[in-house]
Amino acid sequence: MTQLQHNAIMREYSARQAASQRQLEARKEELYKVDIEFARIADEIADTALEYGMKKLSSGGNALPPLCDVMNSYKDKRIKLLKKYGYPADYLELQYVCKDCQDTGYVGQEKCHCYLSLANKLIYQDSNLKNIGDAADLKDFDLSLYDDSKKDPKTELTPRDLAEIALKKSLIFIDSFDQSFNNIFLYGDTGVGKTFLSNCIAKALIDRNKTTIYYTSFELFDALAKATFKKDGNSNSNIHDYLFDCDLLIIDDLGTELTNSFVSSQLFLIVNERILRKKSTIISTNLSVSGFVDVYSERTFSRISSCYTLLKLAGADIRIKKRIN
Repeated sequence: MTQLQHNAIMREYSARQAASQRQLEARKEELYKVDIEFARIADEIADTALEYGMKKLSSGGNALPPLCDVMNSYKDKRIKLLKKYGYPADYLELQYVCKDCQDTGYVGQEKCHCYLSLANKLIYQDSNLKNIGDAADLKDFDLSLYDDSKKDPKTELTPRDLAEIALKKSLIFIDSFDQSFNNIFLYGDTGVGKTFLSNCIAKALIDRNKTTIYYTSFELFDALAKATFKKDGNSNSNIHDYLFDCDLLIIDDLGTELTNSFVSSQLFLIVNERILRKKSTIISTNLSVSGFVDVYSERTFSRISSCYTLLKLAGADIRIKKRIN
């Protein structure tokens, strides 16, 4: 989690606590109108707690009965009164959204399951992945859609061989994410499954509460240009920090944007800085390796080739094949 995301979650817990307190006060006012005895019991509890505290300070706590024993008699009296009027026994207690952590986010020193759930939702929201849902799962990566008859004369590999390698490497990338620093460079023709594979990896890591950001190349460089030249409220340093620090950055369809010196320099900056910070990146492109070098420079590809796993996907357009079938 980034600090900003953690702060957003803790604000949610503060809001929950404040809402619970307001609801309790409203229930108290309601009961005080039903029977003034509820107010008298509340005053007795407050007076007893204050008196007990003063006696404990003056006597050092010697010869004083436990406070819980003193309070239980008042609570029993209150519960009987609640039952008399048809209210549940816990009607004058704080009602928590999560009883396990009492809306603090922590059980002892450990993050509560509700914290992890909120974190997961927030990471999805911040990831820029739209409608990913449950559709992106590597178990649905269908190898049968790749031809297994035509071998590349240079590599002796078929499209299915390449897809099997990509699937295996993707699973390793996910499984070893916390133990080792890895990056993936996916390249190949349009419609061969690069985006789907990236989304599958993203979903698997988001479900493990890894901060993930997805951008198409057009969205990425458009956001960077706005932050740099239009000053639209996001400083250039802020968006760079966001891109540099997330656990996983995905840049999809690289090469479809209008390429210029600004784009080339920003890509090198992102690639290089994330390598230095050991933050994982996935880049997908329709360009060939030589085409990538021509567009973005040999210097950028040198950084990629030395620190990324290069995975090629080939074959017919899967989207067209699915529609035909």
